[in-house]
Amino acid sequence: MLRKICNIGNSQGVSLPKEILEKLHLSVGLEVDVELDEKGKRIVIEPMPTRAAYEAVDREFASQVSDFIERYKPALKALAK
Repeated sequence: MLRKICNIGNSQGVSLPKEILEKLHLSVGLEVDVELDEKGKRIVIEPMPTRAAYEAVDREFASQVSDFIERYKPALKALAK
């Protein structure tokens, strides 16, 4: 489907066809992840999980992961480099 890049404030963007948004259950205000696939020279837009999907995660496990990240933040940052 051919689309044109247009100005949106100080940025540029591409409108998404209504049919695609409906198939992915996306609407105004929902978040998407936008990544550049340099190897394939593509822009990849993926829906982010909804809040309901996150609520299915065990709260105790989520707390443990958060504590781990806080405790080892310097090491994790060093590993990320």
